[in-house]
Amino acid sequence: MKIDAKGLHFKQLNKLLRDAAKKGIKEIEIVNVNGQRYIGTGIDQEATIIIRGAPGNDLGAFMDSPTIIAYGNAGDCVGNTMNNGRIIIHGSAGDIVGYSMRGGEIYIRGNVGYRVGIHMKEYLGHFPVIVIGGVARNFLGEYMAGGRIVVLGLDVDGDEIVGDYLGAGMHGGKMYIRGAVREDMLEMGVKIDSMTREDSTELRKILAEYCKNFKLSLPSMLKHEFTKIVPTTYRPYGRMYTVYTLE
Repeated sequence: MKIDAKGLHFKQLNKLLRDAAKKGIKEIEIVNVNGQRYIGTGIDQEATIIIRGAPGNDLGAFMDSPTIIAYGNAGDCVGNTMNNGRIIIHGSAGDIVGYSMRGGEIYIRGNVGYRVGIHMKEYLGHFPVIVIGGVARNFLGEYMAGGRIVVLGLDVDGDEIVGDYLGAGMHGGKMYIRGAVREDMLEMGVKIDSMTREDSTELRKILAEYCKNFKLSLPSMLKHEFTKIVPTTYRPYGRMYTVYTLE
């Protein structure tokens, strides 16, 4: 099924999309997308949604099953509070990608903005994953409580592929960053840890899926060294909220 989004308000577009998914249509192509918000929000039917154009904010928010493939750049808050499913973006995305995401996978070929993975968590056996092909800006993994974030820095000049304040408030999950990460880029409560055999196996599986989505070479990807970032505490700011009693 094809939907022409030209001139459609986002509410009209999303009603057409939800109605099609409820009818059991398994592949829905949306063309001429030009900033419409909330595409795929709340859909819990299995379907492949192909987007041609530039979707706006909250792509796939609260999504619980479909696969979204976007051939273009996306706005902010991709995968907001996403429960399950898959979002594949053949371009770049904005800020707060994966906000409070608690399941599913987000694969981005290009760059992302600020605060990606903020409040990301594991929930009732769901395991969220975000893979960024380009660079990520400041506050990556802020308050992260579970899941995995991988940054690849493909086609990037220079060594720094993540911004400052890395892992601010992080208290769960792991990040894998291609190449070296300076200690002064880390926030309080996180550290650089050694890669284990289990980490390498896990990372290989994640990268295999990423390469499959974007037709990239897995052997070439595996030649790179990765830095693992983990939290050092489950309560990074606990002391700031301690009540002291004066005698």
